[in-house]
Amino acid sequence: MVDITFKFEAFSFNGICQTVALPLCPLMGENEGVEPVCYSRNVDLGGNLVFQPATLIIDVVAIIMTAIMIYHIRSKYTAVGRKEIVMFFYMYMVTVFLEMLLITDVIPSSSPAYAYFAAIHAGLISATFWCLLLNGFVGFQFAEDGTPLSLWSIRISSFVIFLIVGVIALLTFLNIGPFSYNSPGALWVFYFIINGIAFIVYVISQIILVVNTLDDRWPLGDILFGTAFFVVGQVLMYIFSVVICDQVKHYIDGMFFGTICTLLAVMMVYKYWDSITKEDLEFSVGSKQNVWEVKELMGEDEMSQQSYGGNVGGGGQYPVQQPQYQPHQQQQPMPPPMGGQQQYGQQYHHQYEHAPY
Repeated sequence: MVDITFKFEAFSFNGICQTVALPLCPLMGENEGVEPVCYSRNVDLGGNLVFQPATLIIDVVAIIMTAIMIYHIRSKYTAVGRKEIVMFFYMYMVTVFLEMLLITDVIPSSSPAYAYFAAIHAGLISATFWCLLLNGFVGFQFAEDGTPLSLWSIRISSFVIFLIVGVIALLTFLNIGPFSYNSPGALWVFYFIINGIAFIVYVISQIILVVNTLDDRWPLGDILFGTAFFVVGQVLMYIFSVVICDQVKHYIDGMFFGTICTLLAVMMVYKYWDSITKEDLEFSVGSKQNVWEVKELMGEDEMSQQSYGGNVGGGGQYPVQQPQYQPHQQQQPMPPPMGGQQQYGQQYHHQYEHAPY
Protein backbone atom coordinates (compact mmCIF):
# COMPACT_ATOMS: atom_id res chain seq x y z
CA MET A 1 0.00 0.00 0.00
CA VAL A 2 1.31 3.44 -0.90
CA ASP A 3 1.87 6.05 1.78
CA ILE A 4 -0.63 8.64 0.54
CA THR A 5 -4.20 7.73 -0.40
CA PHE A 6 -5.97 11.05 -0.37
CA LYS A 7 -4.88 14.64 0.04
CA PHE A 8 -7.03 17.72 -0.36
CA GLU A 9 -5.90 21.35 -0.16
CA ALA A 10 -8.29 24.28 -0.45
CA PHE A 11 -7.50 26.66 -3.32
CA SER A 12 -4.68 24.42 -4.52
CA PHE A 13 -4.43 21.56 -6.99
CA ASN A 14 -1.29 20.04 -5.48
CA GLY A 15 -3.02 17.52 -3.24
CA ILE A 16 -5.63 16.64 -5.86
CA CYS A 17 -3.03 16.15 -8.57
CA GLN A 18 -1.09 13.81 -6.28
CA THR A 19 -4.25 11.68 -6.15
CA VAL A 20 -5.55 11.74 -9.73
CA ALA A 21 -3.97 12.82 -13.02
CA LEU A 22 -6.21 15.66 -14.19
CA PRO A 23 -5.45 17.27 -17.57
CA LEU A 24 -4.28 20.46 -15.85
CA CYS A 25 -1.94 18.71 -13.39
CA PRO A 26 1.17 18.89 -15.65
CA LEU A 27 0.79 22.68 -15.50
CA MET A 28 0.31 23.04 -11.73
CA GLY A 29 2.80 23.32 -8.87
CA GLU A 30 6.23 23.71 -10.37
CA ASN A 31 7.50 23.88 -13.93
CA GLU A 32 7.39 20.09 -14.24
CA GLY A 33 3.86 19.91 -12.87
CA VAL A 34 2.47 17.61 -10.19
CA GLU A 35 2.50 13.86 -10.77
CA PRO A 36 0.07 11.48 -9.07
CA VAL A 37 1.38 8.91 -6.63
CA CYS A 38 -0.27 6.09 -8.60
CA TYR A 39 -1.67 6.28 -12.10
CA SER A 40 -2.80 3.94 -14.84
CA ARG A 41 0.01 2.25 -16.74
CA ASN A 42 0.84 3.30 -20.29
CA VAL A 43 0.52 1.23 -23.47
CA ASP A 44 2.99 1.19 -26.33
CA LEU A 45 0.93 1.50 -29.52
CA GLY A 46 2.93 1.58 -32.73
CA GLY A 47 5.94 3.08 -31.03
CA ASN A 48 3.84 5.74 -29.28
CA LEU A 49 3.01 5.71 -25.61
CA VAL A 50 -0.72 6.00 -24.90
CA PHE A 51 -1.57 7.15 -21.39
CA GLN A 52 -4.78 6.13 -19.62
CA PRO A 53 -5.78 3.44 -22.18
CA ALA A 54 -8.79 2.25 -20.16
CA THR A 55 -10.11 5.79 -19.80
CA LEU A 56 -9.52 6.31 -23.53
CA ILE A 57 -11.93 3.47 -24.28
CA ILE A 58 -14.59 4.99 -22.00
CA ASP A 59 -14.13 8.38 -23.66
CA VAL A 60 -14.75 6.85 -27.08
CA VAL A 61 -17.87 5.11 -25.74
CA ALA A 62 -19.02 8.39 -24.20
CA ILE A 63 -18.69 10.22 -27.52
CA ILE A 64 -20.68 7.52 -29.33
CA MET A 65 -23.41 7.44 -26.68
CA THR A 66 -23.65 11.23 -26.67
CA ALA A 67 -24.04 11.26 -30.45
CA ILE A 68 -26.89 8.74 -30.14
CA MET A 69 -28.60 10.85 -27.48
CA ILE A 70 -28.25 13.98 -29.61
CA TYR A 71 -29.85 12.15 -32.54
CA HIS A 72 -32.84 11.12 -30.43
CA ILE A 73 -33.21 14.61 -28.98
CA ARG A 74 -33.22 16.21 -32.41
CA SER A 75 -35.86 13.72 -33.59
CA LYS A 76 -38.34 14.91 -30.94
CA TYR A 77 -39.54 17.94 -32.86
CA THR A 78 -42.30 18.98 -30.44
CA ALA A 79 -40.46 18.36 -27.15
CA VAL A 80 -40.11 21.24 -24.72
CA GLY A 81 -36.56 22.56 -24.47
CA ARG A 82 -35.24 20.39 -27.31
CA LYS A 83 -32.92 23.03 -28.74
CA GLU A 84 -31.74 24.11 -25.31
CA ILE A 85 -30.84 20.68 -23.91
CA VAL A 86 -29.06 19.60 -27.08
CA MET A 87 -26.51 22.38 -26.51
CA PHE A 88 -25.53 20.74 -23.23
CA PHE A 89 -24.87 17.41 -24.93
CA TYR A 90 -22.85 19.05 -27.70
CA MET A 91 -20.67 20.78 -25.13
CA TYR A 92 -20.24 17.59 -23.12
CA MET A 93 -19.18 15.70 -26.24
CA VAL A 94 -16.59 18.33 -27.18
CA THR A 95 -15.29 18.36 -23.60
CA VAL A 96 -14.86 14.57 -23.57
CA PHE A 97 -13.11 14.64 -26.93
CA LEU A 98 -10.66 17.31 -25.78
CA GLU A 99 -10.08 15.48 -22.50
CA MET A 100 -9.29 12.34 -24.47
CA LEU A 101 -6.57 14.17 -26.38
CA LEU A 102 -5.04 15.59 -23.21
CA ILE A 103 -4.99 12.62 -20.84
CA THR A 104 -3.74 10.15 -23.49
CA ASP A 105 -0.83 12.47 -24.35
CA VAL A 106 -1.93 12.78 -27.96
CA ILE A 107 -1.17 16.42 -27.27
CA PRO A 108 2.13 16.08 -25.36
CA SER A 109 2.24 17.84 -22.01
CA SER A 110 5.69 19.15 -22.98
CA SER A 111 4.25 20.95 -26.01
CA PRO A 112 3.67 24.72 -25.74
CA ALA A 113 0.17 24.17 -27.14
CA TYR A 114 -0.77 21.93 -24.21
CA ALA A 115 -1.45 24.92 -21.94
CA TYR A 116 -3.87 26.42 -24.46
CA PHE A 117 -5.79 23.18 -24.96
CA ALA A 118 -5.92 22.60 -21.20
CA ALA A 119 -7.30 26.12 -20.74
CA ILE A 120 -9.96 25.47 -23.39
CA HIS A 121 -10.83 22.22 -21.63
CA ALA A 122 -11.21 23.95 -18.26
CA GLY A 123 -13.40 26.63 -19.84
CA LEU A 124 -15.57 24.00 -21.53
CA ILE A 125 -16.14 22.18 -18.24
CA SER A 126 -17.45 25.32 -16.55
CA ALA A 127 -19.50 26.32 -19.60
CA THR A 128 -21.08 22.85 -19.70
CA PHE A 129 -22.12 23.06 -16.05
CA TRP A 130 -23.50 26.55 -16.67
CA CYS A 131 -25.48 25.34 -19.69
CA LEU A 132 -26.92 22.51 -17.58
CA LEU A 133 -27.91 25.02 -14.90
CA LEU A 134 -29.78 27.23 -17.37
CA ASN A 135 -31.52 24.20 -18.87
CA GLY A 136 -32.91 23.56 -15.41
CA PHE A 137 -34.96 26.76 -15.68
CA VAL A 138 -36.33 26.10 -19.18
CA GLY A 139 -39.17 24.01 -17.77
CA PHE A 140 -40.36 26.94 -15.64
CA GLN A 141 -40.99 28.89 -18.87
CA PHE A 142 -39.40 32.15 -17.72
CA ALA A 143 -38.74 32.51 -21.44
CA GLU A 144 -40.58 30.41 -23.99
CA ASP A 145 -38.40 27.54 -25.12
CA GLY A 146 -37.10 27.57 -28.67
CA THR A 147 -37.33 31.36 -28.98
CA PRO A 148 -34.27 33.52 -29.75
CA LEU A 149 -34.39 34.92 -26.21
CA SER A 150 -34.18 31.47 -24.66
CA LEU A 151 -31.55 30.11 -27.04
CA TRP A 152 -29.22 33.08 -27.25
CA SER A 153 -29.32 33.77 -23.54
CA ILE A 154 -27.89 30.27 -22.98
CA ARG A 155 -25.41 30.54 -25.85
CA ILE A 156 -24.05 33.96 -24.96
CA SER A 157 -23.85 33.38 -21.21
CA SER A 158 -22.20 29.99 -21.69
CA PHE A 159 -19.68 31.54 -24.06
CA VAL A 160 -18.94 34.28 -21.51
CA ILE A 161 -18.32 31.67 -18.81
CA PHE A 162 -16.09 29.77 -21.24
CA LEU A 163 -14.04 32.89 -21.94
CA ILE A 164 -13.73 33.89 -18.29
CA VAL A 165 -12.61 30.47 -17.05
CA GLY A 166 -10.45 29.83 -20.11
CA VAL A 167 -8.58 33.11 -19.73
CA ILE A 168 -8.11 32.57 -15.99
CA ALA A 169 -6.81 29.06 -16.64
CA LEU A 170 -4.42 30.20 -19.38
CA LEU A 171 -3.02 33.05 -17.28
CA THR A 172 -2.61 30.63 -14.37
CA PHE A 173 -0.81 28.03 -16.49
CA LEU A 174 1.53 30.65 -17.98
CA ASN A 175 2.06 32.40 -14.63
CA ILE A 176 1.01 35.81 -15.96
CA GLY A 177 -0.06 38.75 -13.83
CA PRO A 178 -1.70 38.04 -10.49
CA PHE A 179 -2.39 34.44 -11.53
CA SER A 180 0.14 31.75 -10.68
CA TYR A 181 0.30 27.99 -10.95
CA ASN A 182 1.66 27.92 -7.40
CA SER A 183 -1.52 29.53 -6.04
CA PRO A 184 -4.36 28.92 -8.52
CA GLY A 185 -7.13 30.07 -6.17
CA ALA A 186 -9.38 31.65 -8.82
CA LEU A 187 -9.24 28.63 -11.12
CA TRP A 188 -9.85 26.29 -8.17
CA VAL A 189 -12.99 28.22 -7.20
CA PHE A 190 -14.46 27.90 -10.69
CA TYR A 191 -13.34 24.30 -11.10
CA PHE A 192 -14.92 23.04 -7.88
CA ILE A 193 -17.10 25.64 -6.15
CA ILE A 194 -18.92 27.34 -9.04
CA ASN A 195 -19.36 24.10 -10.99
CA GLY A 196 -20.60 22.32 -7.88
CA ILE A 197 -23.12 25.06 -7.13
CA ALA A 198 -24.42 24.90 -10.71
CA PHE A 199 -24.93 21.15 -10.40
CA ILE A 200 -26.71 21.42 -7.04
CA VAL A 201 -29.02 24.20 -8.25
CA TYR A 202 -29.94 22.15 -11.33
CA VAL A 203 -30.85 19.11 -9.22
CA ILE A 204 -32.94 21.17 -6.76
CA SER A 205 -34.74 23.02 -9.56
CA GLN A 206 -35.69 19.78 -11.30
CA ILE A 207 -37.02 18.26 -8.09
CA ILE A 208 -39.19 21.36 -7.58
CA LEU A 209 -40.33 21.19 -11.21
CA VAL A 210 -41.39 17.55 -10.96
CA VAL A 211 -43.12 17.90 -7.59
CA ASN A 212 -45.06 21.06 -8.47
CA THR A 213 -45.95 20.57 -12.13
CA LEU A 214 -46.00 16.85 -12.94
CA ASP A 215 -48.38 14.15 -11.77
CA ASP A 216 -45.83 11.43 -12.50
CA ARG A 217 -43.11 10.99 -9.88
CA TRP A 218 -40.96 8.55 -11.84
CA PRO A 219 -38.67 11.32 -13.19
CA LEU A 220 -37.49 11.84 -9.61
CA GLY A 221 -35.80 8.45 -9.90
CA ASP A 222 -33.83 9.64 -12.93
CA ILE A 223 -32.71 12.73 -11.01
CA LEU A 224 -31.66 10.73 -7.95
CA PHE A 225 -29.81 8.13 -10.01
CA GLY A 226 -28.00 10.82 -12.00
CA THR A 227 -27.00 12.63 -8.83
CA ALA A 228 -25.80 9.40 -7.23
CA PHE A 229 -23.73 8.46 -10.29
CA PHE A 230 -22.05 11.86 -10.40
CA VAL A 231 -21.29 11.99 -6.67
CA VAL A 232 -19.96 8.43 -6.60
CA GLY A 233 -17.75 9.18 -9.61
CA GLN A 234 -16.26 12.25 -7.94
CA VAL A 235 -15.60 10.35 -4.72
CA LEU A 236 -13.92 7.47 -6.55
CA MET A 237 -11.81 9.85 -8.61
CA TYR A 238 -10.69 12.34 -5.95
CA ILE A 239 -10.58 10.14 -2.85
CA PHE A 240 -10.08 6.48 -3.77
CA SER A 241 -8.05 6.83 -6.96
CA VAL A 242 -4.73 5.86 -5.36
CA VAL A 243 -6.28 2.92 -3.52
CA ILE A 244 -7.93 1.61 -6.69
CA CYS A 245 -4.77 2.04 -8.72
CA ASP A 246 -2.65 0.22 -6.14
CA GLN A 247 -5.10 -2.67 -5.73
CA VAL A 248 -5.41 -3.41 -9.46
CA LYS A 249 -1.68 -3.12 -10.17
CA HIS A 250 -1.84 0.16 -12.11
CA TYR A 251 -4.21 -1.11 -14.79
CA ILE A 252 -6.84 1.52 -13.99
CA ASP A 253 -7.23 4.37 -11.54
CA GLY A 254 -9.94 6.63 -10.21
CA MET A 255 -10.23 8.60 -13.45
CA PHE A 256 -11.54 5.46 -15.16
CA PHE A 257 -14.45 5.17 -12.74
CA GLY A 258 -14.96 8.92 -12.66
CA THR A 259 -15.38 9.00 -16.45
CA ILE A 260 -17.82 6.07 -16.37
CA CYS A 261 -19.94 7.61 -13.63
CA THR A 262 -19.98 10.99 -15.35
CA LEU A 263 -21.21 9.33 -18.54
CA LEU A 264 -23.95 7.53 -16.59
CA ALA A 265 -24.96 10.81 -14.96
CA VAL A 266 -25.23 12.50 -18.37
CA MET A 267 -27.29 9.58 -19.63
CA MET A 268 -29.63 10.07 -16.66
CA VAL A 269 -29.98 13.74 -17.64
CA TYR A 270 -31.14 12.56 -21.06
CA LYS A 271 -33.41 9.92 -19.54
CA TYR A 272 -34.97 12.50 -17.24
CA TRP A 273 -35.53 15.01 -20.04
CA ASP A 274 -37.00 12.29 -22.26
CA SER A 275 -39.39 11.16 -19.52
CA ILE A 276 -40.83 14.63 -18.87
CA THR A 277 -41.22 15.53 -22.57
CA LYS A 278 -42.65 12.23 -23.85
CA GLU A 279 -46.25 13.46 -23.56
CA ASP A 280 -45.62 16.29 -26.00
CA LEU A 281 -44.41 13.89 -28.67
CA GLU A 282 -47.28 11.49 -28.10
CA PHE A 283 -49.75 14.37 -28.34
CA SER A 284 -48.25 15.40 -31.64
CA VAL A 285 -48.37 11.90 -33.07
CA GLY A 286 -51.93 11.41 -31.83
CA SER A 287 -53.00 14.62 -33.53
CA LYS A 288 -51.51 13.48 -36.81
CA GLN A 289 -53.36 10.18 -36.53
CA ASN A 290 -56.62 12.05 -35.95
CA VAL A 291 -56.03 14.16 -39.03
CA TRP A 292 -55.45 11.07 -41.13
CA GLU A 293 -58.58 9.44 -39.69
CA VAL A 294 -60.65 12.49 -40.64
CA LYS A 295 -59.23 12.43 -44.14
CA GLU A 296 -60.06 8.73 -44.46
CA LEU A 297 -63.64 9.32 -43.30
CA MET A 298 -64.00 12.20 -45.76
CA GLY A 299 -62.69 9.95 -48.51
CA GLU A 300 -65.25 7.25 -47.65
CA ASP A 301 -68.09 9.81 -47.70
CA GLU A 302 -67.02 11.09 -51.09
CA MET A 303 -66.86 7.55 -52.47
CA SER A 304 -70.35 6.77 -51.15
CA GLN A 305 -71.73 9.96 -52.67
CA GLN A 306 -70.15 9.14 -56.03
CA SER A 307 -71.58 5.63 -55.85
CA TYR A 308 -75.02 7.04 -55.03
CA GLY A 309 -74.89 9.48 -57.94
CA GLY A 310 -73.81 6.70 -60.33
CA ASN A 311 -76.83 4.57 -59.38
CA VAL A 312 -79.23 7.41 -60.11
CA GLY A 313 -77.71 8.19 -63.48
CA GLY A 314 -77.68 4.54 -64.48
CA GLY A 315 -81.31 3.91 -63.58
CA GLY A 316 -80.44 1.33 -60.91
CA GLN A 317 -81.97 1.03 -57.46
CA TYR A 318 -80.87 3.22 -54.61
CA PRO A 319 -78.40 1.67 -52.12
CA VAL A 320 -79.87 0.13 -49.01
CA GLN A 321 -77.82 2.40 -46.69
CA GLN A 322 -79.77 5.44 -47.92
CA PRO A 323 -83.33 4.62 -46.80
CA GLN A 324 -84.37 8.27 -46.55
CA TYR A 325 -84.53 8.52 -50.33
CA GLN A 326 -86.54 5.35 -50.96
CA PRO A 327 -90.04 6.81 -50.29
CA HIS A 328 -89.55 9.23 -53.17
CA GLN A 329 -89.54 6.29 -55.58
CA GLN A 330 -93.29 5.74 -54.93
CA GLN A 331 -94.37 9.36 -55.21
CA GLN A 332 -95.95 10.80 -58.34
CA PRO A 333 -94.03 13.64 -59.89
CA MET A 334 -95.36 17.13 -59.38
CA PRO A 335 -96.90 18.92 -62.36
CA PRO A 336 -94.42 20.93 -64.36
CA PRO A 337 -94.52 24.69 -64.19
CA MET A 338 -96.35 26.60 -66.85
CA GLY A 339 -94.49 26.55 -70.11
CA GLY A 340 -91.71 24.49 -68.63
CA GLN A 341 -92.43 20.96 -69.92
CA GLN A 342 -89.39 20.97 -72.13
CA GLN A 343 -87.09 20.94 -69.13
CA TYR A 344 -88.18 17.45 -68.04
CA GLY A 345 -87.24 14.11 -69.56
CA GLN A 346 -89.35 12.21 -72.07
CA GLN A 347 -90.79 9.90 -69.44
CA TYR A 348 -92.37 12.72 -67.43
CA HIS A 349 -93.59 14.46 -70.59
CA HIS A 350 -95.32 11.28 -71.73
CA GLN A 351 -97.08 10.83 -68.39
CA TYR A 352 -98.58 14.28 -68.36
CA GLU A 353 -99.80 14.06 -71.95
CA HIS A 354 -101.95 10.98 -71.20
CA ALA A 355 -103.00 11.88 -67.72
CA PRO A 356 -106.85 12.10 -67.36
CA TYR A 357 -108.38 15.46 -66.36
